[in-house]
Amino acid sequence: MTQAVLGIIGGSGLYNIQGLENPRWQAVDSPWGAPSDEILFAEIDGLPVRFLPRHGRGHRLSPTGIDYRANIDAMKRAGVTDLVSVSACGSFREELAPGTFVLVDQFIDRTFAREKSFFGNGLVAHVSMADPVSPLLVSHVEKAVQHEGIAYRRGGTYLVMEGPQFSSRAESTLYRSWGCDVIGMTNMPEAKLAREAELTYAVVAMVTDYDCWHDEHGHVDVASVIKVMHENAEKAQRLVVRLAKDFPRQHEACPIGSDRALDVALITAPEARDPALVAKLNVVAGRVLGQG
Repeated sequence: MTQAVLGIIGGSGLYNIQGLENPRWQAVDSPWGAPSDEILFAEIDGLPVRFLPRHGRGHRLSPTGIDYRANIDAMKRAGVTDLVSVSACGSFREELAPGTFVLVDQFIDRTFAREKSFFGNGLVAHVSMADPVSPLLVSHVEKAVQHEGIAYRRGGTYLVMEGPQFSSRAESTLYRSWGCDVIGMTNMPEAKLAREAELTYAVVAMVTDYDCWHDEHGHVDVASVIKVMHENAEKAQRLVVRLAKDFPRQHEACPIGSDRALDVALITAPEARDPALVAKLNVVAGRVLGQG
């Protein structure tokens, strides 16, 4: 069996956890570009854990400026088998108040200025995104949330917008009418790329505000969002520690096949594949290309 390595992509508050064992920041090069930052290699209760600041330390990168392909590729090069995304979001539901953690299971991708696939001309692949997150990994996260007494909801649709501006009131009202539950700027194309890289993936969307649809809460502003983010960070730290302590030490097969997503995805004939692209895919798709 494969040793489990837990990956966390999220904000800076997650990397100040007390009691990390053998922490060290290490650069991981990627043929896809520059990852957001070095990766923090550490252990929690003996479990290998890898932390990547999505926006870079100090929050240098905008949602559009993140190289999502480089981030996912670097995390896989760091040995990650199971990846948990932790991100701030706005809420479209009265009951999903600021401070609530939503374990989302669906996405609507409204981004338009980002590279969204490792594959393309020279090696075409189509992976299923019908179920974007791994239910078994989500269950482990849910148990950790419950253990820590954090208000949460399992299930929900996350509308991913391009940003960096927040929504107009018309947009916010439209997305609510679509049945969306939360809104943010970072989980696409991250979820799509994690699937292409055969990483099991789960999302913890931490509500910071009500977007701008809520008449009693006014518009979104950075100051109020940051205040709630600091409060959420402490809870997220506790969640990560509990998740790692209880996490299986051997990687569990994903019940929906996330970790074997490329088995039936490649469509380009072997003799027609671009050698340069194949070489770049040596880690992401090495298992099915005979390179890993």
